Amino acid sequence: MSMYQDQKAIQLTPQLREYLLQVGVREPDLLKKLREQTANMPERNMQILPEQGQFIAMLVKIFNPGRILEIGTYTGYSSLCMALALPEVRITALDKNPEWTKIANKYWQDAGVSNRIELTVGLALDTLKTFDDQSFDFIFIDADKRNYLNYFEESLRVVKANGVILIDNVLWNGRVIDATHDDPGTQAIRKLNDLISTDPRVEICMVPIGDGLTIVRKK
Repeated sequence: MSMYQDQKAIQLTPQLREYLLQVGVREPDLLKKLREQTANMPERNMQILPEQGQFIAMLVKIFNPGRILEIGTYTGYSSLCMALALPEVRITALDKNPEWTKIANKYWQDAGVSNRIELTVGLALDTLKTFDDQSFDFIFIDADKRNYLNYFEESLRVVKANGVILIDNVLWNGRVIDATHDDPGTQAIRKLNDLISTDPRVEICMVPIGDGLTIVRKK
């Protein structure tokens, strides 16, 4: 039996999460509009939750990065959260889908932050290899799961010492501990979680927000 099983961790019922959203989340109208539009798309589960977007924005305000790298932009909710958090921050956004990012571009323009977000449409790994070492202060990884290990290693290269890497979906809707799931994406997340848990290059904190978020600080 795990030594932690007698320690209580609260479970969010639908009613308790609704309460959390009512009293704990301040979502600007434009972000809400983007989230509601994305909710009608077939891939809507790829979008982060509003409480997670607020949490990431708070981290951006605390760490005050000059340059942010986002690996996996989708329709732009997370990048818009980060851009609105700091008036001077510059964001490099990577995604392979021009239709999704067309929506992102519209909302960036509506928010008046498009001049601070540089979007590259293409394979993220190819683009990552073009960046110099220690080019970024803060990185958010939320792209295809099969490449999570590769994204992490490249992120460690391009993030500065004491820089922060956020990794989304690390609990993978519980599939990380479900032996019946052994697809390549699930395997990749398990391997990354195992690697990071003992990696001497970093300090870590995994938090159960959204689908699980690991905060990594590069030593």
